[in-house]
Amino acid sequence: MIDPATGLTILGMTFVTAFTRIFGYWAVGYLNVKGRLKGALNAVPGSILIAIVAPAAFSAGPAEAIAGAVTVGLAWRFPMLVAVSGGVGCVVVLRYLFG
Repeated sequence: MIDPATGLTILGMTFVTAFTRIFGYWAVGYLNVKGRLKGALNAVPGSILIAIVAPAAFSAGPAEAIAGAVTVGLAWRFPMLVAVSGGVGCVVVLRYLFG
């Protein structure tokens, strides 16, 4: 059973996420996006992902930090699926080796 406060929090976060995505696509439809603004908007998803993942990876332990670095290295050369799979495999192996 889910605590009512937790359930409401999840529903609220779902609503806010959906609203900002829908509003963002709608609002950008009225803008002429080019140049630096287009480059900045293209960089936003990656920077948000790094801002969320990096603190967790570097505070969890050496296996996670190394796996995070491996994932970044793989992401520069290979598709995202390969990078994520390599990072997950790396953290599994390193957790086994580090105990």
